[in-house]
Amino acid sequence: MPMLRDPSTKYLPYPDVPFPPGYVRRWPTRRTTVAPRWLSTDLRDGNQALVNPMSNATKLELFRELVKIGFKEIEVAYPSASEQEFQFVRSIIQNGEVPDDVSLQVITPARPDLIARSIESLSGCRHAIIHLYNAVSPVFREVVFRNTREQTIDLTLNAVRLVKKLTEEETARSGTRFTLNYCLETFSQTEPDFAVELGNRVFEEWGKATPEDKMMFNLAATVECAPSNHYADMVEYFSTNIKHRDSVIISIHPHNDRGTAVGAAELGLLAGGDRIEGCLLGNGERTGNVDLITLALNLYSQGISPNLDFSTLSDTVALVCRCNEMQIPVRYPYAGQLVFSAFAGTHQDAIKKGLDAQAKRWSEVDRSGQGKKYWAMPYIPLDPKDLGYGYENLIRVSSQSGKAGTAYVIKQTMDLDLPRRMQVSFYKVVQDESERIGKEMTAALIASLFKQTYSLDPQPVGRLFLHSYRLFPLSPTTREPSSPMSDYSDDIQALVPSDECSSIFRLEADLTVDGVERSIRGDGRAPVLAFLDALRTDLAFDLEVGESASQTINGDSPARAKSVTFLEAYEPGTSPSKSGVGSFWGVGISSDVTTAKCRAVVSAANRIVGDRTFPRPKKIFAPRPKISTVDSDSWLHEVKLRSGGLQPRSEKEMPGSFRVDTPTQT
Repeated sequence: MPMLRDPSTKYLPYPDVPFPPGYVRRWPTRRTTVAPRWLSTDLRDGNQALVNPMSNATKLELFRELVKIGFKEIEVAYPSASEQEFQFVRSIIQNGEVPDDVSLQVITPARPDLIARSIESLSGCRHAIIHLYNAVSPVFREVVFRNTREQTIDLTLNAVRLVKKLTEEETARSGTRFTLNYCLETFSQTEPDFAVELGNRVFEEWGKATPEDKMMFNLAATVECAPSNHYADMVEYFSTNIKHRDSVIISIHPHNDRGTAVGAAELGLLAGGDRIEGCLLGNGERTGNVDLITLALNLYSQGISPNLDFSTLSDTVALVCRCNEMQIPVRYPYAGQLVFSAFAGTHQDAIKKGLDAQAKRWSEVDRSGQGKKYWAMPYIPLDPKDLGYGYENLIRVSSQSGKAGTAYVIKQTMDLDLPRRMQVSFYKVVQDESERIGKEMTAALIASLFKQTYSLDPQPVGRLFLHSYRLFPLSPTTREPSSPMSDYSDDIQALVPSDECSSIFRLEADLTVDGVERSIRGDGRAPVLAFLDALRTDLAFDLEVGESASQTINGDSPARAKSVTFLEAYEPGTSPSKSGVGSFWGVGISSDVTTAKCRAVVSAANRIVGDRTFPRPKKIFAPRPKISTVDSDSWLHEVKLRSGGLQPRSEKEMPGSFRVDTPTQT
């Protein structure tokens, strides 16, 4: 049968709550500032909804987890339903599994024989809560039980008298202290005035509730059949009309038939609720009970301690899913595998900028000792680390992602801050690879692709590979080599110096070119320009430098710091892409600044070289100029040489010059 064009012919809207004329609702202007009392019903309300109910061993495992999380009130069983349920209650009491500050709750319908069995199960417990229930809405009164209002009240009060009598006898026998939790089952479908009338009669019959020893009323949205604001109205009506309000705890028990149990619970608290009943991950009949994890972490993200500890949330989720033989969607609030993950490029860009900005704010708080490290992040309302997660899952890269996501992964895995236009360039490489394999690009795949793209490998992976170079300044007038350079001499040199700079450098480099080792030599006003001149002169490979950037990676200690150069190159007659798409970049990493720059040149050259043919090495003899040792350079003997720095040349090489071996890039 198709859906009705006019569903009003079949379904009735929810009725108004009978507030007096002019009444102003309180809950819309209130704000929750403290956590409620919590009752976990996982072991009973949740267990009864399972296709395969838990064994007592499994229930014990979950009970211990609930205690560890911090629940102080736990509904553990329906003792009169089966011997197994009865024995579970007895076992955790007799085996000392119940901490002194934890109260056990059991549920019983309003039947004399079942009430007696339930109270018997709690013998010896320090504090027990009897959850007495009966359905009181019109549809149950008239259809299921065929009772009038008066008959429903009589049935309820008779059950309360019996609970009172039997619990007092058990207290005298074993010392167990009892609290009554009367549940108006199907409260969400009950006339508000009748719910209040019944509640007041139950309170009077129990006769023992005081502000110091309160009784509870469970206002169950057994079926969620109206919007959350209607449930809040019903709770507020009950809360403001029940007598002796200071001696009553109002317990909120929402279900999720409309998918708004969390909203109903939060509004129910504003409307006067004191306690929340529910299950971890919302397990329960039909669409489930309210999810206590979501509720607790909603409070936590507003700066309110829920008094429950989900510091290892993934472990808790795994345990609950295993015990209940259930799974949750990957986008499930807080607990899903992808709730802190962003695939969209705009989201990734915002998250990356947020992390960078927050790191600066927090660093300033540490430095100045002023202010607080408040969490303020786009798209991420709660710090994943508080729940035992890391940041590695915040940004996930697919073919639908953007440059920021890729740049974030490279920063997290390799500690490299890519220039913006290089981010665009490399993301195109990542996007093409993601489309090729048809899968998400993991952090490991992206890091591997980055190293492959920019020839960051200790072995030759491109057509050009730099082994070592020799660098020394030339006299500006005679262009003859002068004193050799230290490995720090390039720290203040730009990749392309200003026109006023008159220094000239000579660079001789040993490369592997298409698998064959050869040497090249060039001159220029900076080491990079000298290297470009060498490529142009000996390999007929002409390149221009575009944008460049540098970075220092500290590593484990300052002594292990490495210099990083990012360099954009292009061929004469062309121009770099304004956006960065299609640009050719190189990356060089070394403990020596100049080596990093030379490696960046080779890295970029490998991106551009294509299948061009290089000329053969020139066989021209050119005697080296004779250079005398300068006494003023005796300080070089005091320089501590490091891997990748300057090394003395052999006696067969030019006296007074230095050779730089280029160790492995990492």
